[in-house]
Order: sequence, then C-alpha cells, then structure tokens
Amino acid sequence: MMPLAQIHILEGRTPEQKKKMITEVTAALVNSLDVQPENVRVVIYEVPKSHWSIGGMTMEEREKK
Repeated sequence: MMPLAQIHILEGRTPEQKKKMITEVTAALVNSLDVQPENVRVVIYEVPKSHWSIGGMTMEEREKK
C-alpha cells in the first residue's frame, strides 16, 4: 500500500511550515495505516489567493476588506 495525500493550501506558507506539515501528515499515515514512511507520498498544491474563493469572493478580495 502506498498512500498518497494531496493537500491544497493557499499560497504564502513558509518552506518550514510546509516541511512540518509533510512530516506530520506522513507520521499520521504511518500510524493510522501501519505503512512505512518511505511508502507515503505527500503532494502540496499551492493555490494563489486570487484562485481560491468562498461564497463567490476570492481570498484576495476578502483580505482587502
């Protein structure tokens, strides 16, 4: 079994924050699925704030309010 975690986040996180997230997601999958860390895949998709909306308003627009 080779679990794949695909995570969509808004742009703007630091490399350190993303590394911590990868480490913690990997650990969670190792612990919950009883797999080896080398079999866990994590992919981060960073979405621009202008491409992420809630209720028809982009995050970029929301931040300007």
